[in-house]
Amino acid sequence: MNGSPPSGTRREADLVGAFVQLADTLVDDYDVPEVLHQLATHCVNLLGVSAAGLLLSDQRGSLQVVASSNERTRLLELFQLQADEGPCVDSFRTGETVAVADLSTARGRWPVFTPQAVEQGFRAVHAVPLRLRGDLIGTLNLFNQHPGALSSDDVKVARALADIATIGILQERMIRHGEVLTEQLQGALNSRITIEQAKGLLAHAGGLDMEQAFQALRRFARARHTGLSDIAHRLASGELPPASVLRPGRGEAT
Repeated sequence: MNGSPPSGTRREADLVGAFVQLADTLVDDYDVPEVLHQLATHCVNLLGVSAAGLLLSDQRGSLQVVASSNERTRLLELFQLQADEGPCVDSFRTGETVAVADLSTARGRWPVFTPQAVEQGFRAVHAVPLRLRGDLIGTLNLFNQHPGALSSDDVKVARALADIATIGILQERMIRHGEVLTEQLQGALNSRITIEQAKGLLAHAGGLDMEQAFQALRRFARARHTGLSDIAHRLASGELPPASVLRPGRGEAT
């Protein structure tokens, strides 16, 4: 659990830093999976929640997991989609925020999802739709290990983070290349599939769990100022051996 959100001057500084970082996506080239991972991390740090995850809609209108603050949350999000029930599913279907301050009261609403969430240690959830004008593209999901609702200020911050992330995801190609919404989202989803393949390769080669593999992949990409998707593609295609990522400098392809 992350604990309570920061307060006072520190909270203001953290909010400014988060929005500046996310706003950079509106003017520069950026890597969508990295931006979404940053958003999930900002949510945990700014809102005092235990975990955060993001789901986007694919070309068929089905939700797919694209980012999470940790591996446990990613698996819970996948479980929601497999069971076709849960806060993110409801939020996406209705276009409305779904907030449950105590998951023990939601067993009748989500009989399959709720026991799994509780088993994973979560007791409260807040799902925010990702929406730009009339386009609903996914959801931002916040989980907490203790019962309790978000404060009104935290709800506003969560909504603002979701909004700026949505704009950042959609605007670059829509403005510069005129690509349609579904193509933009499908590119992000395809990148995520490649990243999952790369994580599996690193986990197998290094005897790591999936969370450790992702962190190794991310460190390698950031150290080289290269997009996460680009490094994942090189790993998945065999151009870059896993050992080069796990032990940088040894046999790395140039």
